[in-house]
This record gives sequence, structure tokens and C-alpha cells, in this order.
Amino acid sequence: MGNRPSPSPSPSRNLGILTVLVLAQFMGTSLWFAGNAAAPELEGLLGQSGLVPMITSAVQLGFIVGTFFYAVFQVSDRYSPSRVFLWSSLAAGAVNVTLLFVPLQLEWILGSRFLTGFFLGGIYPVGMKIAADYTKGGLGVALGFLVGALVVGTAFPFLIQGLELDVSYRVLILVPAGLACLGGLLVGIGIPDGPYRKPNPALNFSLIPQLARNKALQGAAGGYFGHMWELYTFWAFLPLLLSFLTQNTLSPATQSLWTFVLIGIGGISCSVGGLVSQKLGSGTVAMASLIGSGTCGLILWVFPEFAFWAPIPFLFVWGLLLSPDSPQFSTLVAQSVAPEHRGTALTLVNGLGFGLTIVSIQVTQFAAGFLSPNQFIGLLCIGPVVGVFLFFSSTPG
Repeated sequence: MGNRPSPSPSPSRNLGILTVLVLAQFMGTSLWFAGNAAAPELEGLLGQSGLVPMITSAVQLGFIVGTFFYAVFQVSDRYSPSRVFLWSSLAAGAVNVTLLFVPLQLEWILGSRFLTGFFLGGIYPVGMKIAADYTKGGLGVALGFLVGALVVGTAFPFLIQGLELDVSYRVLILVPAGLACLGGLLVGIGIPDGPYRKPNPALNFSLIPQLARNKALQGAAGGYFGHMWELYTFWAFLPLLLSFLTQNTLSPATQSLWTFVLIGIGGISCSVGGLVSQKLGSGTVAMASLIGSGTCGLILWVFPEFAFWAPIPFLFVWGLLLSPDSPQFSTLVAQSVAPEHRGTALTLVNGLGFGLTIVSIQVTQFAAGFLSPNQFIGLLCIGPVVGVFLFFSSTPG
């Protein structure tokens, strides 16, 4: 699985590599929510309702298991990260395509979604590792664009729903699978190992306990965990919140289009936040974003009349502030460890963060049984509050 190292790249070549990587990251992570877009037709074919929560949870669980596998065996630090990205992308695409050749059963669908999530553990965090291997300074910019691509990909199914496109589930499975394979080839063939990569060929099972004692890593991870407690739960309940604040005045198609915009705008703010981090630093951008999004949750909880007065502008601001801290916390994670441990640290923190999303969604769903939407969604501000505390209590200096 070796791959020749790249010579120190010129700024223009670095930009070209980042562009290819962002494109490949979007292609690979397009598989993440492809099942959500196909779910309505699959529900009809299977005679099974409530498929979206099941397939979403299957992907998330697969990603958690996958990231722990890649982290424990330190895959992207021991082997060429470009090749890891390549083979993970091909495997993720393949497990989706198999759905077109087996009898359509719920077990196969959930199994495919789980394996998709597993191999995404070798795409999303490994893409960040590749970016770090090409960046001596300004990593926040590169990761801002990479995470921005993921955010836009997350919003994409809502665009399909909003446009009311009549597309077969087979197309919704085949196209993202093909894109993932193409993205993997772009990286595996077109992007050699970065000039700042330091391979760590020896498998060291004591590495993770060592990383857990790293104070700088603890601070970055703590902030990231607070962000993740809020992020995916907000996205999951956004259609409900949008309907609640607009008092059910939007048509289903219009609501889906607004959901796409309100999630997708975070992709732009991730990129802008990355650029701003060059001047202000990743920590400052991450804290501004985390405190800002937490404040939005607090306003919704304590002063819901403000959100009712201008629901779309309010949610637009929240969507802008919700995502930019993610790439900056990942930047701080990468900077807190030795270069030969970056892949493992990024993968491990990602896996733990996504594990928290499942807990957060379940807790919020439970609270929905006895609280109003502005209350149980507004309480997501607890995540940013805890994240800010953990960041400042653990960050050295």
C-alpha cells in the first residue's frame, strides 16, 4: 500500500491538489445520505414505514465502528492515506451497488448502509489527514473547504426532494456509488503522499491511551464534542422546527428547499471560516462559531417569540454559525499531535463525535415527548456550553 511522497509543492500545485481533494471528498461523502433520498420509494416497495431513521442510524453506527477500526489499527498513519482513501471509496461504492443485484430486503438495505458508514471512516477523516500532509500552515483553510463539501453533500437529498424529481432509487444508489469510486481514483492516482507526511509503520496499541493524556488534544476534542452534540440533531429536527416556526404555512417542496438552503449555507461558512482562521486563528473562529450557535439555541429556548417573528432569517443565521467550528476543531486536533499520529487522532475524535450524535438525537427525541419544539431543540445549547468549558479548561495556556 505504499505511495511515493510528493516533493514540496508550489502554491499553485497545492491549490490544485486541494481542489481535487475537495471534489473527491464531496463525491465520496455523497454516499452518506444517498439512502435518505431513496427512502420514500424503498418504503413503498418494502411496505415499511419509518425507514429514514433506521438507515440514518445504520450509516452513523457503521461510521463509528469504521472510525474505531481505522483508529485502533492506525491505518492512515501506517499506510499511504491516498491509497486508504482509494480502497475505502471503492469498497463503499461496491457495497451500495450490490443492492441492485440482490433481492430487495430491509436487512440488505440496513447492512449496506452500515458498511457504507464503515468505509466512510476511511474517506472523511482520511481526507483531512491528506490535507494536513500537504499543509505546513493554513490547515484551517484546507479543512474548511473539505468539511464545507461534506455539509453541502448532507443538504443534497433535501434539494432532490424540494425539486420533486421523480428519480428511481436505483439511480439514487448507482450515481453516488459511481461518484465515490471516481473520487477514490482521483485521490489514489492523482494525489501522492504529501511532503509533510511522516509514516508510522509500527502498530502501537498504547498510542490511543497516550493521545488521551494530551491536554491540547483534550481541549480540541472537547470543543468538537460540544459542537457535534448540536450539529446532527439540529439537522435532523430542522424540518420539524421550520414547520413549527412558520406555523405549517410552507408546502412540502418549499420546506425541503429551505431545509437544503439552511443546511447548505454551512458549507459556505465553513469555507469562509477557514479563510478567516488564517488571520484570527482556528481557536478564535471555532469559539466564535460555537458560542454563536449556542446563543441561537438559547434564544429559541428562552425567547421563542424572536424566532417566530423572523423564522427564516433566524434559522439562516443559526445555519451559518452551526458548521464553521467543525473544520477548525479538526485543525486543532491535527496540530495537537505529532505528524505521524494525525490520522489516528482525527479518526478517533471523529468517531467519538459521531457517537455523541446518536445519543443527542435519542435524548432530543425523548424530550420531544413532553416539551415544545422550541424547548427541546433550544436545549441543544447545552452542547456548545459544555464544549466551550471543555475547550478552555483543557487547552494549555
